[in-house]
Amino acid sequence: MRHLIIGNGPAGVVAAETLRRADAQAEITLLGDEAEPPYSRMAIPYLLSGKIGEPGTYLRKDADHFERLRIKLLHGRAAALDAGQQTVTLSDGSTLAWDRLLIASGAHPVRPPIPGIDLPQVLSCWTLADARRIAAAVAPGARVLQMGAGFIGCIILESLAARGPQLTVVEMGERMVPRMMDEVAGAMIRRWCEGKGVQVLTGRRVEAIEPAGEALRVRLDDGEILEVDALINATGVKPNVEFLVGSGVAVDQGILVNDSMQTSVAGIYAAGDVAEAVEFATGRRVVNAIQPDAVEQARIAALNMAGQAAALPGTFVFNVLDTMGLISASFGQWQEFPGCSSAHLLDQAGYRYLRLVFDGEQLVGANSIGHTEHIGVLRGLIQGRVRLGDWKARLLANPLLLSEAYLAKGLAATH
Repeated sequence: MRHLIIGNGPAGVVAAETLRRADAQAEITLLGDEAEPPYSRMAIPYLLSGKIGEPGTYLRKDADHFERLRIKLLHGRAAALDAGQQTVTLSDGSTLAWDRLLIASGAHPVRPPIPGIDLPQVLSCWTLADARRIAAAVAPGARVLQMGAGFIGCIILESLAARGPQLTVVEMGERMVPRMMDEVAGAMIRRWCEGKGVQVLTGRRVEAIEPAGEALRVRLDDGEILEVDALINATGVKPNVEFLVGSGVAVDQGILVNDSMQTSVAGIYAAGDVAEAVEFATGRRVVNAIQPDAVEQARIAALNMAGQAAALPGTFVFNVLDTMGLISASFGQWQEFPGCSSAHLLDQAGYRYLRLVFDGEQLVGANSIGHTEHIGVLRGLIQGRVRLGDWKARLLANPLLLSEAYLAKGLAATH
């Protein structure tokens, strides 16, 4: 059996290893389009902040790891897919044949249609090559503007700030991390960042970028002009699906998959940042671009590729974020909706916030800042669909009783 995996990030690597455990004889090829060994993008901020070197980003530290598992690492970029012929054409014109295919091609940074976005001082933070360029451009005292303060943007923000620049962040949303946090939490994260010396501009956007000698002149939508030495584009990412045009593989925002991670074409699977799976609580399709989800999707896909039936109960949307030492988290349906009930606990001075969202007897969503001791319990109660009974009223009165509720209802339900 010939297994081909497009993409050698965390999803691709876990899929290849899972396939090898399931089938000692299979031919496994792992295709990546970057020159470096398979690595984790989530480790790049630690590289930029000086906590690790480049080898610290590698997913497997032993140089002969893939060779020992007889997993063939191949350098190339998928350009087209022929589902009928079961071949992938690479950008150099060569082709690869497969019996089972996993698409784990990940995502790429969005480049907003802004005049000057292609100037050399405008940098992304997505690859190791990007990290090298940022390390060269962002030195202590450098004037740096970052576009975007979403989940990825806030991770990048922390690594940039550690390098000691004069840092300004522009976010078009009305608050920081608007897709992860409500207004209270977003404002708290902003206040924390400003207290650490980062200027944050929300509800603003960059309209034009012009060269100014070796620097950049950046015009915002209200007419304000900022002169900076480097601009970091952190406005989000999109799934890598361009090579699937005309392939017959169904795509919306990402590649549509069922609970076995199979696409609309038999024998072709998808996992990770490129896959659009069903969210476990709402039934909505989402691209849930977080590494734990990518790895679990890859494991499920690989088992099915190897002929072992496995199903994903539904992708679980959650994020945990460390913004310059302030830990925040969001879970499930954190945005309130008609018919829900909610509980709030706020300590502005102590940078602590907890908001719980209930649907009937179940906790279905939460926002949290500073309450790190509750992160595991929140996930367990929501993902476990625990029926709280009279514990719901207790949590509405005192949201800090989460651990007691979990012990009484969550663990009791599993024993």
